[in-house]
Amino acid sequence: MPNLKKWNLKNLNIKKMLKEIAIALLMIFVVSNVMSYLRKPTLESNVLPQIEVKLLDGTAFSSKAIEGKPIIIHFWATWCPTCKLEAANIQSVSQKYTVLTIAVQSGDDRKIEAYMKENGLRFKVLNDVDGAWAKKFKVEAFPTTFIYDSKGELRFTEVGYTTTAGLLARLKMVE
Repeated sequence: MPNLKKWNLKNLNIKKMLKEIAIALLMIFVVSNVMSYLRKPTLESNVLPQIEVKLLDGTAFSSKAIEGKPIIIHFWATWCPTCKLEAANIQSVSQKYTVLTIAVQSGDDRKIEAYMKENGLRFKVLNDVDGAWAKKFKVEAFPTTFIYDSKGELRFTEVGYTTTAGLLARLKMVE
């Protein structure tokens, strides 16, 4: 019988630890969402502005060309550790949806291209050398992600790390 008691105590300790971990994760989730809400920029308009730009890869991007589809506008920087953690999520989502990423004050095109290659990233990038686009969208923290629906209406704004599942769920809601 003593072995059974020891096992039950160990089992209870494991259950208690798992419960505490679950509570901690839930609290982190809630706090991060509250912080994202408090830090999100207040835009002058909830309508996707006209964007006509040349991307890092030399191609042209036009917001008119994607009318009728949802789009993610994602602000990031090469010097941002959270952006680096989130980059794989953006890469994954960009394979199915239109994603325009804007690298803010991250150096010249070659520096960003090297960063992209080093991290295996292939999403569309606009180099915002002087931060003009970040100012237009009132971005003050990185990463910041805007999700527009197929009508060009802003539906979600996220500040900080966002998971692939979170991005995909939000995109499904706006399709």
